[in-house]
Amino acid sequence: MSMLRKFLLILPLALLFSAIGSAQTTAFQGTVKGPDGKPLQGAVIKIERQDIKGTYTIKTDKKGNYFYGGLPLGNYKITVLVDGAERGVQQKKGTVSDTVDASFNLADAGAPAAVDESGRALSAAEKAEAEKKTKEQTAALAKNKALNDAFNLGKTSAAANNWDGAIEGFTKASELDAAQNVVWGNLADAYVSRAKAAPATREADLAKAADAYQKAIALKDGDSAYHNNYALVLAQQKKFDDAQTELTKAAQLDPTNAGKYYYNLGAVYVNTGNGDAATAAFKKAIELDPNYADAYYQYGLSLMGKATTDPSGKIVAPAGTTEAFQKYLELKPDGPFAQPSKDMLASMGSTVQTNFKAAPTGKKK
Repeated sequence: MSMLRKFLLILPLALLFSAIGSAQTTAFQGTVKGPDGKPLQGAVIKIERQDIKGTYTIKTDKKGNYFYGGLPLGNYKITVLVDGAERGVQQKKGTVSDTVDASFNLADAGAPAAVDESGRALSAAEKAEAEKKTKEQTAALAKNKALNDAFNLGKTSAAANNWDGAIEGFTKASELDAAQNVVWGNLADAYVSRAKAAPATREADLAKAADAYQKAIALKDGDSAYHNNYALVLAQQKKFDDAQTELTKAAQLDPTNAGKYYYNLGAVYVNTGNGDAATAAFKKAIELDPNYADAYYQYGLSLMGKATTDPSGKIVAPAGTTEAFQKYLELKPDGPFAQPSKDMLASMGSTVQTNFKAAPTGKKK
């Protein structure tokens, strides 16, 4: 086990976290009015980033309003769809801190909602109703700005590794709008990071992280990264069966990265002293991704933890150990674990193959 502890690569828990890399974010909000001029509930708002790939969707509430925060800065195409049909499009540029308005009036061919009066004299009742709607819209805009400000406070604090500040910002954002999965996801991430930095509050922070991930998953169950990150927290809490369930879900949602999810789980098992489970997780990672070099290396290390010695003092490793290290060298002959793999093979008395060639550099000779 000493060799395993010496050479094991411990993965950061944020390996597959999504949408948390930038401290600067933007938000879009607006109101959708139907052909009758009334707020339209259930309209689908599709927000597509134009400079790089990225699509986000949300539906309008019963008052025809929508809000989507925590988006990276960039140029966006915002489309409103009703019953699957495109009814209006706007091009918008996200700005730091300010909430960008993108409203639609479907009575006017999808153009932004008109804000000027028709000029007709209003009755007292109509005037009162208009003033009420104006106040409601003003309050909604103020709330959205407060939400975006709180979210950006959390992002800025997280970028500075100020986890107390990050938790404060994301918590305030969750209180302003509990229906934003990205808020709960970032709050969970912040609790995980503080648990790592402050051992005294580790268990409490992990429990809060798990709760926040559950809320994010309830809002966006199809996000494989949420299931993966939640599983890592469960594993740290030694809830290994539950962690396995979440990893299986993540793998089903995102087969392309399934090997990485099990690799993460294997690293957590090692750190919690569960060697047998670590071996099984790394083996599963290899089965799901036969070209995952690092998984072969970690699998070989986990098997070395079960090695014994014969009467002559020679190391006797379990079946498959030599093959794992040889496979790593085949896939990554010049990788960071090439020399440790050779050292492990030498310690077992195995011959290190010499026909592995480094990958081409792409330069012409």
